[in-house]
Amino acid sequence: MRLQWGLIGGGESSQIGAAHRLAARMTGTLELAAAALDIDAARAREYAIRLGVPRERAYGDWREMLECERRRASRVELVTVATPNSSHFEITRAFLEAGFDVLCEKPMTNTVAEAEEIVQAARNRQRICAVNFGYSGYPLVRHARAMVARGELGRIRVVTAGFAHGHHANAAEADNPRERWRYDPAVAGVSSVLADCGIHALHLACFITGQQVESLSADFASTIPVRQLEDDALLAFRMSQGTVGRLWTSAVAIGRAHGLTIEVYGERGGLRWQQEHPNQLYWTPLGAPTSIIERGAAGLSVEADRASHVTVGHAEGFLAAFANIYADLSEVLQARKAGRPADPLALSYPHAEEGLLSIAAVHAAADSARAGGAWVKLAPVPGHGAPRGA
Repeated sequence: MRLQWGLIGGGESSQIGAAHRLAARMTGTLELAAAALDIDAARAREYAIRLGVPRERAYGDWREMLECERRRASRVELVTVATPNSSHFEITRAFLEAGFDVLCEKPMTNTVAEAEEIVQAARNRQRICAVNFGYSGYPLVRHARAMVARGELGRIRVVTAGFAHGHHANAAEADNPRERWRYDPAVAGVSSVLADCGIHALHLACFITGQQVESLSADFASTIPVRQLEDDALLAFRMSQGTVGRLWTSAVAIGRAHGLTIEVYGERGGLRWQQEHPNQLYWTPLGAPTSIIERGAAGLSVEADRASHVTVGHAEGFLAAFANIYADLSEVLQARKAGRPADPLALSYPHAEEGLLSIAAVHAAADSARAGGAWVKLAPVPGHGAPRGA
């Protein structure tokens, strides 16, 4: 039987809503049973009904959804929060405290204190709080993580990551409401492009290496002067096992369509992966030629095999990566219902602790940038990296 799933935000004009719905459907384990999809109550109900949500569970807002679902005998078993950044904390905390499991879009919150509250709420209620760092669902990202964990690269020396695009490079569009909110501190928080895009690259650096960022130095620039927040950022960082890190993120890199990249260099070899070419991972052992690891090919890790949906040579990308996050969560929830251990391979989904680490890094970077690039230390997050359960 499929799990009942609820979606908050992600309405008809949303950029991310369709990705969540399609990814959840791909798993075959989730049914969209309840929704509050739009800030306008009438539009929210009407669109949910068109998507097949029962009329009585097509809600006008998230508060109505929370109050009605908490009273149902068969309430939703997973709630996705896909609303604007400034509302993530309030909605996620409310559903966690009511005993729901939650997948929150990134950034999980706008402040470190809020993120700490979310982590504590999830622990107190023994609920899942996952964060949608969806790029960690790509098969070859998981294969890279497995290679590092097996020691194939040796000690990791350097990580470089990037997420640079040019979609906000037109100064004439800077006042467009769909773009302007991303540079408004009241909505976006202390950072724009780093919190929106750069934290995906930073998360990949941590996810693949298994390390936390311990300290960083940042340079922020608003290349279009009317913007209150940065549209270009450069970070240098040091990680918990001595790895040196570099990150560039930008919204004004004309000619870059997406630009999410990760490179990991160890004592015994180096790995390179680009999200725009997700089915190839470049691997160069020390003193040997570069080879291309193809997604779906024979001999890959069990982590990569589990995350692949089609045979080698066929394109597989963004939606399937999101689907892998949903598949992980579904397995953990089904295991809990059945009273059995979850498949260990399902436990790599991004937890609230990773959301906290990310927002702490964003705030540290903003502090560093204001201080002219001064190095800022980050506090370690207890429990991060420990063996995972639900």
